[in-house]
Amino acid sequence: MSMLLSLSAHAQERSTTIEVQHLQRSFLYHLPENRPAAQAFPLVFVLHGGGSEARRMPRFTGMDTIADREKFIVVYPQGYHRHWNDGRAHINEDVDDIAFFQAMIAYFKDHYHIDPHRIYATGISNGGFMVQRLACELSSQFAAVASVAATMNEALAASCKPSQPVSVLFMNGTDDPIVPYQGGQVHIGRVERGAVISTQASVEKWVNADGCTGLPIQDTLPDRDPFDHTRVYRTLYSGCRQGAVVELYTIVGGGHTWPGGPQYLPVRMVGRASQDMIASEIIWRFFADHPRL
Repeated sequence: MSMLLSLSAHAQERSTTIEVQHLQRSFLYHLPENRPAAQAFPLVFVLHGGGSEARRMPRFTGMDTIADREKFIVVYPQGYHRHWNDGRAHINEDVDDIAFFQAMIAYFKDHYHIDPHRIYATGISNGGFMVQRLACELSSQFAAVASVAATMNEALAASCKPSQPVSVLFMNGTDDPIVPYQGGQVHIGRVERGAVISTQASVEKWVNADGCTGLPIQDTLPDRDPFDHTRVYRTLYSGCRQGAVVELYTIVGGGHTWPGGPQYLPVRMVGRASQDMIASEIIWRFFADHPRL
């Protein structure tokens, strides 16, 4: 793996390009304001969905504001040709995205004081599928991951054998028109983009992989916005090895969206964006509560 660096900075926002496996790969990142010089920072990767761009994610998720308040570094990687090799056929199959993330982690360890026990990743759709692959294949580096509007693809579910427990969070809508909550083919319009297992089967994969023994605890979130036509139910699986947990937010009536985020496309295309929860805040709290022990 070779790396070449170019850096441009404006205030706390930076854009970096590195060479990985003979490809120029880029990422944006945000350094928290007023950061103590001696503090070891958590590192949070935020992945865009298929066809999108890294530059859209800070505003889409609002994660920079949380990073400033909570003092972590947030990274927005750019998928090659706007997609991630998440293990599904015909999606950047020749691109080594695992090497890309290893290179980014090495970059931040070289340039900043990073806490190696607090490295995390979250993403939506294709980005959410990719963080599942990161958890499976780089479990020794990622303490926790969170997938939004994504499950596990069938090939990854069959091959996933993490070497260490990883805390895993899912946020999925039951009315997602792109990634079916009950499993099946991912559809972009009429185009099929690979078979995925159901949300519950994905949860159970991690419950088994993490050795969770506790009975699931379920509760209902307040209906903060009765006009968004969604309700949110939370299920927590604990008693897992090395303090890991598996958590599921089921958004009844929710679509292919980031809860608490914008209705970025019409409901008929992506389903409804629930406003009963703020995904970015919940994801960060999940990460903060689950470092690698």
